[in-house]
Amino acid sequence: MGWFWADTAPAAPVAPHPMTRGNAEPPPSCPMHKKTPSPPSRVPDRASTPQGACPYVPPDTPTPASALTSAPTPALPKQGLLARLNPLNNMPMFLSNERAEKQTQDLPLSREQSTIPKGDGSLWEYPSPQQMYNAMLRKGYTDTPVDAVESMVSVHNFLNEGAWAEIMGWERRFSRGLSEGYKVCARGEENANKVLGTEDPFDTTTWTDKDIPPPKLLRFTGRPTEPTPKSQILQWAGWAWPSKFSSPPPFDRHDWFVQRCDEKGCAEVRYVIDYYEGEPEPTGEPVFYLDVRPAIDGPRGAAERAVRWGTDVWWRASGGVVREVKKAEEARKKAEEEAASKSRHYN
Repeated sequence: MGWFWADTAPAAPVAPHPMTRGNAEPPPSCPMHKKTPSPPSRVPDRASTPQGACPYVPPDTPTPASALTSAPTPALPKQGLLARLNPLNNMPMFLSNERAEKQTQDLPLSREQSTIPKGDGSLWEYPSPQQMYNAMLRKGYTDTPVDAVESMVSVHNFLNEGAWAEIMGWERRFSRGLSEGYKVCARGEENANKVLGTEDPFDTTTWTDKDIPPPKLLRFTGRPTEPTPKSQILQWAGWAWPSKFSSPPPFDRHDWFVQRCDEKGCAEVRYVIDYYEGEPEPTGEPVFYLDVRPAIDGPRGAAERAVRWGTDVWWRASGGVVREVKKAEEARKKAEEEAASKSRHYN
């Protein structure tokens, strides 16, 4: 999950500063001070050059000593794995969109644009089915059926849009601080979206706050082999109480780094995402669950999770829904009585 391709490459390394050229004239006592005749001009004979020999042929004019001592040796470009990966997503900088060897059918080459903004304001792009297939081959999944790749890309894109919708929900609540977030969460999850003015919890584009910019996804990384503490606790709870907490472990885990801005400036917030697979629908369609929450990198992340979870539990446990219904019923009766009193006529 979470494969995006960023078209921007990291900045090139700064070249070393050249050394200053000094006086190239050697001292009189040095043998180099004596002039020697220049070697005759010659053209290299390619046929007589042994294999592995240096192809460079010295020029007729001797090279000054200063050039031999002061010119720095150019650094070779890095060709390691890390140099070929995009630091924003740990994916290859340029992944081939060409048909793979022994591929049995063509795959679409077009890429779908996401609704997730990058740090520069542009939108992340999802890989094309052909790029996805090539990436899976690079990872060793050579048994991937080609005719299933398009469906895999659709599911992949859908899950990432869902993950961003969850992050937008967190940012709408807490981008202005814990106190404002508490006001939004005080009446439980069922009323929070109404307070925020977003009826659709899966809305990934609406941002009603005009004073601060919406969040942006700066970078992300996949960590499928590093389970989160929460997922481990749930697995232990499932072992102890299988009837209540039993569930398979997450099949993937991602860390998304999001830019959050307020009146004081912008900061980076890390979100943790666990991907779970549920029981398929009766029609055979797969079901997935996402557990998206701020990482506990400090007191603020822990407080945000406690506020959102605690207020929802208290609202339901204390009968918040019943109180709301009772208030609505009382308001309705009062309105009916006022309307009846105004319509009375006396003889």
